[in-house]
Formats: sequence, C-alpha cells, structure tokens
Amino acid sequence: MLLRAVATVLAGAFLMGAAAPDHDPYTWMEEIEGARALEWAKAENARSLPQLQNDPRYAGLYADALKIATAKDRIPSVYFAGDGALRDYWQDAEHVRGVWRTTSVESYRAGAPEWRAILDLDALSKAEKANWVWKGANCLAPDDRYCLVSLSNGGKDAVEVREFDTQTGRFVEGGFRLPEGKHRLDWLDKDTLIVVAEWEKGDVTTSGYPFIAKILKRGQKMSEALEVFRGRKDDGGYGVSPIVLREPDGRLQAVLIQRPLDTFNAEHYLLADGGPRKLDLPTKSSVQGYLAGRLVVSLEDNWTGKGFREGDLVDFDLAAVKADPSNMSPALILRPTETQAVEQVTTTRNRLVIALFDNVKGQVISYRRNGAGWAPTRLDLPKDSTISIGSAADHSDGLVLNVTGYLTPSSQWLADAEAGKAQQVRTLPPRFDASNMAVEQYWATSKDGTKVPYFVVHRKDMKLDGSNPTLLYAYGGFLVSQTPSYAATVGKLWLEKGGVYVVANIRGGGEFGPRWHNAGLKLKRMAVYDDFFAVSEDLIARKITNPKKLGIMGGSNGGLLMGVALTKRPELYNAIVIQVPLFDMIGYDHIGAGSSWIGEYGDPKVPEERAMLMSYSPYQNLARGKPYPRVFIETSTKDDRVHPAHARKAAARLKEYGCDYLYYENIDGGHAAAANLNERAMRQALEYTYLMQRLMD
Repeated sequence: MLLRAVATVLAGAFLMGAAAPDHDPYTWMEEIEGARALEWAKAENARSLPQLQNDPRYAGLYADALKIATAKDRIPSVYFAGDGALRDYWQDAEHVRGVWRTTSVESYRAGAPEWRAILDLDALSKAEKANWVWKGANCLAPDDRYCLVSLSNGGKDAVEVREFDTQTGRFVEGGFRLPEGKHRLDWLDKDTLIVVAEWEKGDVTTSGYPFIAKILKRGQKMSEALEVFRGRKDDGGYGVSPIVLREPDGRLQAVLIQRPLDTFNAEHYLLADGGPRKLDLPTKSSVQGYLAGRLVVSLEDNWTGKGFREGDLVDFDLAAVKADPSNMSPALILRPTETQAVEQVTTTRNRLVIALFDNVKGQVISYRRNGAGWAPTRLDLPKDSTISIGSAADHSDGLVLNVTGYLTPSSQWLADAEAGKAQQVRTLPPRFDASNMAVEQYWATSKDGTKVPYFVVHRKDMKLDGSNPTLLYAYGGFLVSQTPSYAATVGKLWLEKGGVYVVANIRGGGEFGPRWHNAGLKLKRMAVYDDFFAVSEDLIARKITNPKKLGIMGGSNGGLLMGVALTKRPELYNAIVIQVPLFDMIGYDHIGAGSSWIGEYGDPKVPEERAMLMSYSPYQNLARGKPYPRVFIETSTKDDRVHPAHARKAAARLKEYGCDYLYYENIDGGHAAAANLNERAMRQALEYTYLMQRLMD
C-alpha cells in the first residue's frame, strides 16, 4: 500500500511539474513521414553530417567499413533447403541490395561453390523502381520449391508477400500475394496458408500488430478467407502467430497459435475441429520445436505447480496434448546450472540440438530420443568461443554452425548431429591485426552486490594509467545475450587505432538464462542501469580509462540505456552514441510499436510502474544546465518498430535546452538504420569519426 501511495504521488508530481504526453510540444515528430518532421530531420542532417564527414579521418573510416561490408571473401550465411542444397542471401559491391542464391552441399564443402541466382533484389528493385529490402522467405516443406518471399519498402518491418517458384526463378502468376503489412503466416499445404494479417483497416493491436488468424486458399481473395482464431485489440507483444508442427518429411502434425499478452507472456492454443483449445502451458514459455512425437518447450519462469524452474527445457507427448490440451504432463530434458543458459534450440531429422552457454562461453549438445528419454552427445568444437546454430536440416542430421570470438576470425562448420562430428569449412580472413591484442573477462560488483561479467578487448601493452580511449557497448534487455563475436569493424576502425573495446553482460539480457532477464523487468529495471554504471566505474577503478576517455554505444533498448546513462551519470562519459533509441518512456506505449513492450518496461498507466519509468525516462529527465557530453543520436525514418520520434524528440529537447549534440536520420533503413551495405558503412564511419573526435583528440 505504501509503495502504491508513493508511486501515485510521484506520478501526480510528474503530471503537475513537467509536460505530460498530451502537452508534449514535440508530438508532431511522431508522424513518421510528416512534411514538418522530415524537413526538420533533413535540416539536422545538413547541420551534423559536415561536422563528421569533413573530418579528414572520415573518408578512410568509410572506405575501411565499406571494404569489410562488401568483401567477397565473407562467410556466406548458408542454410539447408529441403531439396538438399544450401541457400543464402548475399550482398556485396555488385549486389548492394542482395541476391538470393543456391549451391550444392558438395561444392560448398569442397570450397568452390557453384552458385545459381534464385532472385536478384537489385534487378527487381530497378525493374520495379522500388527500394526493396530482403526480409526472408518461408518455403513449403519438404522440398522448399514454393516460397513466400517478404519484401520491405526501405527496410520497414511491414512487408509485401509474394509467392515465388525457386525452380523457374519467377514469382508465381496468380499465386499467393499479400499487401504491405506486419503479417504472420505459414504453409499448411501447397494450396493453403494460415495467415495473421490486417484483414480490414484497423484490424491490428494498439502496438500495430495483427491479431486475427484466417485460412487462405489458393485463388481466394483475402475477403474470402476463413477465420480460425481471434486475439484482442489490446493484446501486447508482437501479434498473434501460427506455429506449424511437421514431421521431417513435411507431414502436418498440428497447428498451434501463440497469442501474446505482452512482450513475454503468451497463451498457446491448439487449432482443432471444434475450434481453438487452450494449452496448459505457463504464459512465460516458448514452443521450441517438434521431434519424435514430442513437443519441446522452454520455460522463462518457474512452473511451480509442476515442479519446474525458469530456464528448464521440457517436452510433452504431442498425441496426449492433442487428446487433452488442458492437462499437459511435462518431462525434463535439460536444467541449466546457475552459470548456464539455453541460447538456441532446433531439430534435425533425428536430433534435438541445443546451443548452451556457460559463463558466456558456448557449446553445442545433440540429443537423440530413446525409450528412457533424451540421450546427449556433445559436439567437438572450439572452446572459449561463441557457438551458434546457423541452420539445421530436416532431411538429414546436418548442421551449419558458426564459431566466433572477439579476436579470432569467425569460422563456419558443417556438422553431423547424429555422429557428433564437425568439420570446419570456412574461415574469415583477418580484417584487422590482432597479433598484439588480448581479451580478458572481468567482473564488476553492482549496487545490490550482484557480480556482472564484462569482456575487455585491448592491446597487450595497454598501460593501466587511465589514458586509454575506451568504447563500452551493452544492451541489457529482452533476454538478448551479448556473446563474444569477431570484432571486424570495431577492430579495424577502433582497436587498430589504439582504442579499447568493452562489452558488458548486464542484467536484462539472457547470458544466464531467464533469471538474468527477469532480474531487470519492470519495477526491477534500475538493476540493469546499476549494472552498467558498475562496469563503467570498474573500468575507471582498474585504470583502464577515465571519464574523459570513456565512450558508450547502444541501440534500440541499448539506445534507451544510453539515454539513461546520459541523464543519470553524465560525468562518467565523454561520448555517447545513441542508436535508434527508445527515449520517451512515459509516452512510449502510444508511439509506434511501443505498447508491445509493456511486458519489458511496465505500463505508464499503472502508478507504480509509471513512477519507475519516470525515474529513468531520458526524455523526461533531461534538464537545463547539466553538463552533458556532446552526444550522437541516430535513427531511421523507415523504422516502424522503435519509432524515429524518440530520437527526434531527444534531439529537439537537447536543442531547446542549449545542449550540444549531433543528429543523423537515415531516410531509409528500418530498425537497422541502414537499408544497404553502403548506408551501413556510412553509419559506422560517422560513429567512429565522432568517437575519435571525443575520445582521441
């Protein structure tokens, strides 16, 4: 009761003492492509870009970044197709937008792949006078000939969907086609789709995602589709999604529906003849796959009634689930230790495959189902690395694995999940000289005593005199882990120039499983920021750097982290790169897709949660006369996930208060803030020019 009373008072004080969202003088910036907002953004670009691009270092940084981004000796992100071949989506200097292509496993393994283009997006964009950005393809099992290709205009999350025949290399005449929207869809058979879409204007949640599922037959108009499930307009999260369970040979076994209640809580339903039937699953759980008659589910919270813990991986007899969805009996597959986290789960023809992290270092375990349960086999792979599953085959037990570390060029492995053997097939050539560099893992102590790990990448002869230009990166949200990966651009543009690079594994992420994430949710959010400040202070205490030499960078949720650092602890930093950020946490729930993240941050309409949001919301906590460092704010007009209004309003408020800042808004690019490789290289060159100006000059 006391907490609620205090929160109500704080919320009331906010309403009386500062601009409430309804009285925000910059609400006009929330019109994404409004003429006034775009005119403002272009003027800011015209002011800021010359200050960076006229720096004599910019051209070299851009050339280095572009060379890395467009290098033809990059490792292709190949994946198994149902026809037994490998496919990937490739971009380089000749294919700036990219080409979808295929090759045989044999030629790829031999090191001389014979690529065949499936779809050239540069040619398509030129022919249709459009700025198409590839958003993937959903192909019909088992042979993956027919695919639903998603094309984005300029990088938005919303896509246009067209049916494509990979054998003829053409869009199917009269085939399935959906207009632009944030669709969720899958194949049921060659002539039938299950589609979640905005069927009529306004059929989306308050966060802009569709919530009505229908069966669409070949040749039908969208108005003729049959409704099979309906969520609610006030549902949170990313919209209703179908989950189609199949045997490796493509036979349909069940269709589930996930109905998100907020970012991390969801109900699951089985589509049955009598209509949808709710599954007896906790709302904080995720369906991970189907194999050998078993439905595999991960738990993101304790399932006390069944005796299971957050982080457990469990399975169910699918036949029993279909017979009685309201009374499900789980069995344990894996219970991670306190230092472990299940990062990925996938299936091959015969194997359940798990990527597991232990103290932020990776391994891959393959399980085969037998009479006693699941028997594990650990794959023989490099230690002290990040290991991720790039692809798993349905027609075999093949895996594509990616192995990487900060200083070790990434490598790609083809593995047999059944035999437990792996063969390295590609290694990235070094992009920077790491011969005199080292990586160390340290632990900082947060405000509440929690030990927080972080990695420091530095020259071996680094002096501990506090003089090192240091870039600290973190994310801290949405169960996303920041694991070591080859620092190609960072290495060339920063480490080679004498900088130190740091990655903090703060709470809110998934480095230690759901418990690490749950520790920073909603009313516990300040733990995330306390962790970040603890790492910053630890870097200074170890005399790796000092506040005049310490810079920070983060994007999206990490952009919010940067805003909190700017307003809470500006004295710790001399450079802050704020990428595609959230910033107005009192109004975020009505800006773009904001209401879908209430499960992460809390609801501004709930007094206690509003008080917590108000305590750290960067937009509301900016103040006149404070000694803020000169920040660099970046966003994209086409970002329909984290709305550009957050960045725009941040810059406008800084300008109003007479603060120094730089602002860049890419007119295309989506949430990645870059629609093609040239734009990505430009953004990176701008960032590192700014960092050098602030930390090295």
